[in-house]
Amino acid sequence: MIDYMQFCTVARGAEVLGELWTPLVVRELLCGSRRFNDIHRGVPRMSATLLTQRLRKLEAIGVVERRRVDKAWEYHLTAAGEELRPIVVGIGHWGARWIGSRLRREQLDAGFLMWDIRRFARLEEFPARERTVVHFRFRDAPAAERRWWLVVQDRTADLCRDDPGHEVTVIVDATVRALTEVWTGDSDPQQVIRDGALTVQGAGHQGRQLWRWLGRSMFAPTRMARA
Repeated sequence: MIDYMQFCTVARGAEVLGELWTPLVVRELLCGSRRFNDIHRGVPRMSATLLTQRLRKLEAIGVVERRRVDKAWEYHLTAAGEELRPIVVGIGHWGARWIGSRLRREQLDAGFLMWDIRRFARLEEFPARERTVVHFRFRDAPAAERRWWLVVQDRTADLCRDDPGHEVTVIVDATVRALTEVWTGDSDPQQVIRDGALTVQGAGHQGRQLWRWLGRSMFAPTRMARA
């Protein structure tokens, strides 16, 4: 537990947000995750035990409220938690503007990338009256994370690790780094395709329709403006 031993409210606030993983837990809640497993999917390298501890602390100080919904527990931000939105989003834009990717190999994570794509995909841009299935294949991810299916139907997106058995609309074959850098705004998809690190089958020439459907990370515009 962090304790700066100061009455300054900057210190007091940092004692909460400065703990390992806490800002990312708050990020997941701000992005709409409510149930424990969904929050954990956004912080896959955090242990379940530590996530439980962080959620309990956030609940104890009034940032999170735990509610019983349909026989399951959900975590909802309180008014105090919602006030963290501009702070957390501001950190993300600052990082995009001044730090960028600079990703080491161990920072690449196919599972988190797919979770981020799933929650920020532009569902309103997908075909309205038909099922769209995007099959992602990562050439260099661990065996358990090499195949993903994003299924969009009726303005709802599901992310599957196992083949859902539907007809595939688009196939994306890439390295984890290549798709991550496209998603974060560090790379132009057409250039990455020309370089051979990413291929798209379907969705128009060089997958132009795909990029309209998926969009980019919420911080990508800031990164692209900086580049």
